[in-house]
Amino acid sequence: MFTHNLGYPRIGANRELKKACENYWAGKISEKELLDAGKRERHKNWTIQKEFGIDLIPCNDFSFYDHVQDMTFMLGVIPERFRSLKEKLSNIDIYFAMSRGYQKGNFDVTAMEMTKWFDTNYHYIVPEFVKNQEFLFQNKKVIDEFLEAKSFGIENPKPVLIGPVSYLMSGKEKEPDFNKLELIESLLPEYINILKELETHGCEYVQVDEPFLVTGFSAKISSIYNYVFREINKKVPKLKLILATYFGDLSENTELAVNLPIHALHIDLVKGVNQINEILSKIPNNLNLSLGIIDGRNIWINDLQQSLNLISKVKYKISENRILIAPSCSLLHVPYNLESEEKLPPDIKRWMAFGKQKIEELIVLKELSFENPSKKAVAKLILNEQDIISRKISEKTNNALVKKKVEGISDNDFKRKATFTERIEIQKKKLNLPLFPTTTIGSFPQTADIRKKRLDYKKGLISAIEYESFLKDETQETINWQEKAGLDVLVHGEFERNDMVEYFGEQLEGFIFTENGWVQSYGSRGVKPPVIFGDVWRKEPMTVKWSEFAQSMTSKKVKGMLTGPVTILQWSFVRNDQPRKTTAFQIALALKDEVLDLEKAGIEIIQIDEPALREGLPLKKKEWPDYLVWAVKAFRMTCSEVKNETQVHTHMCYAEFNDIIDSIIEMDADVITIETSRSQMELMEAFKKCGYPNQIGPGVYDIHSPRIPSVEEMEGLIEKAMKYIPLENLWINPDCGLKTRGWEEVKPAIENMVKAAIRLRQKVSVEI
Repeated sequence: MFTHNLGYPRIGANRELKKACENYWAGKISEKELLDAGKRERHKNWTIQKEFGIDLIPCNDFSFYDHVQDMTFMLGVIPERFRSLKEKLSNIDIYFAMSRGYQKGNFDVTAMEMTKWFDTNYHYIVPEFVKNQEFLFQNKKVIDEFLEAKSFGIENPKPVLIGPVSYLMSGKEKEPDFNKLELIESLLPEYINILKELETHGCEYVQVDEPFLVTGFSAKISSIYNYVFREINKKVPKLKLILATYFGDLSENTELAVNLPIHALHIDLVKGVNQINEILSKIPNNLNLSLGIIDGRNIWINDLQQSLNLISKVKYKISENRILIAPSCSLLHVPYNLESEEKLPPDIKRWMAFGKQKIEELIVLKELSFENPSKKAVAKLILNEQDIISRKISEKTNNALVKKKVEGISDNDFKRKATFTERIEIQKKKLNLPLFPTTTIGSFPQTADIRKKRLDYKKGLISAIEYESFLKDETQETINWQEKAGLDVLVHGEFERNDMVEYFGEQLEGFIFTENGWVQSYGSRGVKPPVIFGDVWRKEPMTVKWSEFAQSMTSKKVKGMLTGPVTILQWSFVRNDQPRKTTAFQIALALKDEVLDLEKAGIEIIQIDEPALREGLPLKKKEWPDYLVWAVKAFRMTCSEVKNETQVHTHMCYAEFNDIIDSIIEMDADVITIETSRSQMELMEAFKKCGYPNQIGPGVYDIHSPRIPSVEEMEGLIEKAMKYIPLENLWINPDCGLKTRGWEEVKPAIENMVKAAIRLRQKVSVEI
């Protein structure tokens, strides 16, 4: 029985890669120093896996920004607008320009789109395809890292590649009248060239990731899969392909997957444990089976006995030498190493496993699978059983009052007091806002000074009074600047908040926090998800104090800012011992109390962000209705009891809304703000088609790029939006919060946005 890993966290134990990239972008280190930093992280990852004894260690799972973008760059799929940079920039700078945009001198090039990787909180850069797209294997990253792993002493490195079908499906057609899957004929020869070159250099195994196989699709796509893998088998028959599926079960695609000409099929037995019986009933005698039995997306310890039972079940059907065991998916989605956590309560820490610990669990499972396992392995099994039981019965996990409150939820907890049509008329009179009201999404730049003050406060270097005084000064300065810039609805800037989910988790019971539990969200952006280990409830108000303070500084309306229940759920490591719906409702009830307290404090506009609602969708459409019903109910529960004159906003970003537009309508927020600038308002088509009845703020400023959009650019985007949405329903705002940007970018960009709104008001008044 072999052990293998599908991918390792790449940002480093202390976010070394993040720091290196950001220092390079700031001109503080050279390209060579950046490349050396990447090499150090790869070597650390390989060393850990080698020392534990993993049989097949992955390579090419490392990336400076995004693994999908790596494939795009490797195949030469460079959009036309970046071609002019070729003579000016190095390869890595073009790669970063495609990911982040580029604005310098006469060059002003917008970044490629970014969206969620299936139902995770990882963002990837969306490939852009044209009708006669050319593919050319020109960047040799996968070859270089394979050879590097061999020279480093990895006996049999296993390159990881996104499969050709999933790669095409992850992209977007940028011209009309063609389907991206038509490009398979031109993509496949170059894909085969990659595999041939790997084989030439002595590669034996290649992991081909095809997560798209766990989604539902047509017979035509099935035929493409058959064609692709039979062609690969013809051209590189000796290469052992491990076809990796994850994030769900194969279900209707089982017959297709088990009959492809591959060496091994990897299946996710965490998200898709129920598929094992069908797989075993259909698996041919020449196919090896990789069991994804360690959860690659959550931080809870593995139930070793449960996994051993599963392995035994498979061994009863197929011989042990045909079995591989692995995490369910890449460990990209979990933190690096639990050993660096020094402040977690010891009992709760025993229930957890990060990337390094999951590799150890894999090795322990292999040892326990032997006929005569070692005493050390058996001792670990006994300890694991004790930890599983202690978590189940712990008073820290269970709260009878919270459970009773959830059981008492009724249909009335999901309904506003009046329809949107009735509410908006009341709100217009109350708020008295102009046409095209301008606002921002919530956060303003978290400067180095703010981060230092927060750290100093946490370390006890400054007092609570000094820290609060500093935050008040920052908030007041930001309110003053927003007034001066001409924004219509203000925000307090969220300087007291470390993260839009972590901040709330720190004040809710049932959450716990790590010191170094960072995971990559996109590029150099890391997040440190809270851990929901028990029943959730609110002890006291969380945001009222700062909202009240900000509102006292101005006569303009200041929004109260909350993160919604589904987003808190999605962006946390969630307990896996009860339905996610139950946890979402617990969070919603806690937020409902906060919303009502904000309203009592005189806050007339309350924003409840739900950027993660779309990403929570199950991968199979047949499972969507159940999720969408409870997700929408959780949102509505937070604001069901507010007055009609209280305007409820929500925010969503980086997702395709077409599929869930009916559910967005069902959320019944008075105003929704969404990301649309990178897609040039393409997403607005869905809102037009459904006749979206409520107000909407399509983003006109891409906050994930360092470039500053001009007045004309934003004015043009708003004019595009006016083709889709009645102008009286339009708000004007950035795509997302401004926390990660610098003031030197934010101030001119927001000032340009306000100027664009004023110009349009003047244009419209003249036309009227």
